[in-house]
Amino acid sequence: MLRTLIAAAVIVLPQWSFAAETVPAEPAGMQSIFNGKDLSGWSGDSRLWSVKDGVIHGETTEQNVAKGNTFIIWKDGVLKDFDLRLSFRCNATNNSGIQYRSKHITEKVNNEWVVRGYQHELRNEIKFPNTSSFIYDEGGSRGRVCLVGERATSDAEGKKTVTETLIDEEGFAKLFKLDDWNEVVIRAKGNHIQHYLNGQLILDFTDNDAKRALSEGILALQLHAGKPMWVEFKNIRMKALD
Repeated sequence: MLRTLIAAAVIVLPQWSFAAETVPAEPAGMQSIFNGKDLSGWSGDSRLWSVKDGVIHGETTEQNVAKGNTFIIWKDGVLKDFDLRLSFRCNATNNSGIQYRSKHITEKVNNEWVVRGYQHELRNEIKFPNTSSFIYDEGGSRGRVCLVGERATSDAEGKKTVTETLIDEEGFAKLFKLDDWNEVVIRAKGNHIQHYLNGQLILDFTDNDAKRALSEGILALQLHAGKPMWVEFKNIRMKALD
């Protein structure tokens, strides 16, 4: 009996593997969706969002606060199956995020730019679990859907199973560039989502949740309510995937 139980336990344990998987080559025909000069094609609170030195600059201060989490929304399309690439940097006083396949919420909100849906978390931190790149259910009921380092699948009821570790805290600390620009790639095809950081796969999630998985929606960038913060974005480009 003991031998049987041990064998069963081994079967269900995740495979702790740290062989780095690199980002696919950038597809031909990527569309630049920020012109580096102004916020044409984007909509956000003009008190908080601007173009500074050729990058999108979002900042809250004690005088200019965010009335709840607020976003700058890309207005020229929706994301279905896609490859999105950009660079970001931010300070460590608060967090930001990249919304994708999300929804613009206009009823019972604190500001005009409220967004809910999948969020690629952005932070200037290197200690797990509070780092960049996990999937957060902004405005939803799931919280942290998939963490950095996880290759995971959710079932129809939303229960998550982790099958492999892609990177650990030590590896992430070496990969992430504190106080500097970091390159993010988000790829989504059907219910399969992948997050890459500085060329390496660090999250792989298959979302089979029958009620809460998202197949299409808008793109937006976040300023978080609370402590004053700033975040910047550049080289934003994307392509729809067949």
